[in-house]
Amino acid sequence: MHRTIITFGEIMLRLATPEHQRFSQTTSFCASFGGGEANVAVSLAKFGLDAEFVTRLPNNDLGNSVIMELKKHGVDTVFKDAYWFHWTGITPSISKGAAIVCQEAITAAKKRGIVISCDLNFRKNLWRWGESASEVMPGLVSDCDIILGNEEDAEKIFGLKPDNVNVFRGEVNGASYESVCRKLKKMFPRAKKIIITLRGSVSADHNTWSGVLYDGKVLYEAPVYQITHIVDRVGGGDSFMAGLIYGLLTYPNDDQKALNFAAAASCLKHTIHGDFNLVTVAEVEQLMKGDTSGRVIR
Repeated sequence: MHRTIITFGEIMLRLATPEHQRFSQTTSFCASFGGGEANVAVSLAKFGLDAEFVTRLPNNDLGNSVIMELKKHGVDTVFKDAYWFHWTGITPSISKGAAIVCQEAITAAKKRGIVISCDLNFRKNLWRWGESASEVMPGLVSDCDIILGNEEDAEKIFGLKPDNVNVFRGEVNGASYESVCRKLKKMFPRAKKIIITLRGSVSADHNTWSGVLYDGKVLYEAPVYQITHIVDRVGGGDSFMAGLIYGLLTYPNDDQKALNFAAAASCLKHTIHGDFNLVTVAEVEQLMKGDTSGRVIR
């Protein structure tokens, strides 16, 4: 069955210093493109699915470079034949105009019976145009079938938080988030699945990583990964979302396996520089089987 996933949002040019230098130290930057929605599209394309990204770009060399980079990774830039539509909370945070267009896209997708997913992705420094996330997001999220957020998004946007959780000690218990999932489900009854990624910070380069999925009745918990020697954690949540979409489409009757695929895929992303998760399905499945050796499979 031909299934195209559309993601919608902005893309950014990311400038990173080499060798973890400060901006005041470096004389050169590593340039790469990235952004929540584009990251999801690239991951899905790497998993072999049809992924397309909708955005707005300047008509110049920089805009053309974005298109070339996305197409290099198998992502198209045409909004048609959609089966799944994905957006994130970053888009409506940018401006009132962006929020309005996001609502228009969600409404159009709903009318066509397209599956709608969102990553809450709260960014406090972006909500500067006059309305807050708590004012804008409920209306947008209410039409979503799949809602994903990290361990803090629900609190920052909707005021929902679990008890006795300290993410700064690496103490993130998946079961503690069942109450948050239940409350989100009550707020957004259309949602079929609520997912929360769980990151515990042991140190700057050592995190625990997992997630939970609530289907309205059962809370599924992913394995907890100990990620040490992190290369780049940017895009971790996006790679989880892409893995989840792939998992839900590939294992439609097995939410536990879909969640496990998402957790494993995003765990591997932490070993890759840049925003994009460039791992294959085979690599993710190998980690799901318990192989954490890092050996090349020939």
